[in-house]
Amino acid sequence: MIKLRLMRFGAKKKPSYRIVAIDSRRARQSKTLDTLGYYNPRTEPVEFRIDLEKVNYWLNKGAKPSETVNSLINRAVKVQKTTQDSKS
Repeated sequence: MIKLRLMRFGAKKKPSYRIVAIDSRRARQSKTLDTLGYYNPRTEPVEFRIDLEKVNYWLNKGAKPSETVNSLINRAVKVQKTTQDSKS
């Protein structure tokens, strides 16, 4: 089964994450199928970017997002909608 989850990067006590598509049986730091974005919780406000087209592709293939990735996807969709509404 394919999972959309976070892959930890950064120095000790200074984490940053990549949002990746990976086989659920693999370890967190092993080879990924695709990189979908990044998430940096140390900045104020929290910085993240997600390629929603790639996310939709993997969700259509049957991938399951983790709780954290699911909340980040929902935030990205809200941000995208507000930017489209402000352009109109």
